[in-house]
Amino acid sequence: MTAPAPSSNRKVLGRLSLPERTFIANALRAETVGGVLLLAAAVAALIWANTAGGSYDAVRGFHLGPGSLGLNLSIQHWAADGLLAVFFFVAGIELKRELVAGDLRDPKAAALPVIAALCGMAVPALVYFLTNTVGGGSLDGWAVPTATDIAFALAVLAVIGTSLPSALRAFLLTLAVVDDLFAILIIAVFFTSDLNFAALGGAVVGLAVFWLLLRKRVRGWYVYVPLALVIWGLMYNSGIHATIAGVAMGLMLRCHKEGEGAESEEHSPGEHIEHLVRPVSAGLAVPLFALFSAGVVVTGGALGDVFTQPETLGVVLGLVVGKAVGIFGGTWLAARFTKAELNDDLAWPDVFAVASLAGIGFTVSLLIGELAFTEDPLLTDEIKAAVLLGSLIAAVLSGILLKMRNAKYRAMCEEEDRDEDLDGIPDIYEMDKPDYHLRMAAIHEKKAAEHRRLAEVAGGERKDGDGPA
Repeated sequence: MTAPAPSSNRKVLGRLSLPERTFIANALRAETVGGVLLLAAAVAALIWANTAGGSYDAVRGFHLGPGSLGLNLSIQHWAADGLLAVFFFVAGIELKRELVAGDLRDPKAAALPVIAALCGMAVPALVYFLTNTVGGGSLDGWAVPTATDIAFALAVLAVIGTSLPSALRAFLLTLAVVDDLFAILIIAVFFTSDLNFAALGGAVVGLAVFWLLLRKRVRGWYVYVPLALVIWGLMYNSGIHATIAGVAMGLMLRCHKEGEGAESEEHSPGEHIEHLVRPVSAGLAVPLFALFSAGVVVTGGALGDVFTQPETLGVVLGLVVGKAVGIFGGTWLAARFTKAELNDDLAWPDVFAVASLAGIGFTVSLLIGELAFTEDPLLTDEIKAAVLLGSLIAAVLSGILLKMRNAKYRAMCEEEDRDEDLDGIPDIYEMDKPDYHLRMAAIHEKKAAEHRRLAEVAGGERKDGDGPA
């Protein structure tokens, strides 16, 4: 995702382009707030489930919705299948934007984060597979530790009081975007029940109408929202997980600007809609999903079982060890074979720290855990406990590693944000522009003149006093 820094050699985690840096800063700001809400919702779910478990199960098991349409679902299912469709809708827009307008459109720039993300999904799956093969456990949960939760990761950064330089933030966001793409594919391919071709055909027709309306430049939420609900309902009844409908609609939005000069669009439709919907996703949909999914009864024995059962141990090791080793190894191999150099301001331990942070696999991991062990509610809860514990261990480990480098990161962030000429553009992006240096010369000349005046005033006061001031 990161654009190469101005140099004769290509840089790993080099400086971002200014538009990309601005977009990422805005996107991550919303995700950070959502991550804090997500963290609060997860804590609330655990407290509720462990202090009043009966009421928790009763509420999330309460059914509502039109049964005649096949949508008489529990609160928990409405959260997982309905609210998460909003989350995946935003993920679809993010992916489309990166592919057509972001740095992922450049194969050379895309290679590093894509390889890192693929390795960061393959190694945790391999760790789970080996753990359960040796321990004689179920292999159905191989996909649980493959996901990264960007919102939860950013909440951890907010809680421990550290910030990442833009290159590392971009790397983390791109990992999450690619991660979401493959999680979507995993859900669509491996967790599709018996297909209802009539409903699936209706969903496809609805998507075609959605695409046609976009092509015809039809505007109005009152057109698209009802159509989106119909598409979602048909997709749910088709046997394909309903969140796929959200992804498909997100991918259809136009994410490149049209027009030239004064008539050029300030924002593409995709960016505009993402700006509107992201707060709903990060601030409402995902926290509510966490509230009704993360509530598991935690006891000393249950926590001990996490490390003795192969399924749960595979999830913990996959998140904590597999993610860190996979992403770090994939990044190192990509740099090694492309002969790219690491950004001069960063070191390989920084990459490992971010790779450890990616081991926080909350939202999508919980969803896949529910899908993988639908027939075994007890094991589902144990897998959820493993996801929570694995994410917690990854958060603590990455927090320690990042804190050790926090002074360096703070200095890099201050340098990236410095704007001495107050033109709204960080100085680091203007070093090759004559106008910038002329503005800075004028600023320094003004300051020098002021100091000369103060020197004259101080000298006059000393002379009048016939002694040192």
